[in-house]
Amino acid sequence: MAEEEFRVWHWRNTMKPVRFFQFDARSVAFALLALMHARVWTLELLIAVNLIFWFLERKGLSFAAALRALRVWFTGKYRPAWVYTRRRKMVDTGST
Repeated sequence: MAEEEFRVWHWRNTMKPVRFFQFDARSVAFALLALMHARVWTLELLIAVNLIFWFLERKGLSFAAALRALRVWFTGKYRPAWVYTRRRKMVDTGST
């Protein structure tokens, strides 16, 4: 029964974060950089990126959610509305 359920409900895991071993898949680019350009600073960069991703996951944020939170932090509480000239106008098409 469990195998049949797995085939039927395969879509339920589609929102899980993509992993490469235990690391976020976005860090693979930095791992490739560290492999292709083997220097101390690229290894340090890879470790720093993995630590950042680990810290964000511990806080309960995905990378995309963390970028949105950073954007909100930069913009602050004041969010100006659209200027009057950019607002959509009400249109009467004349149909009843």
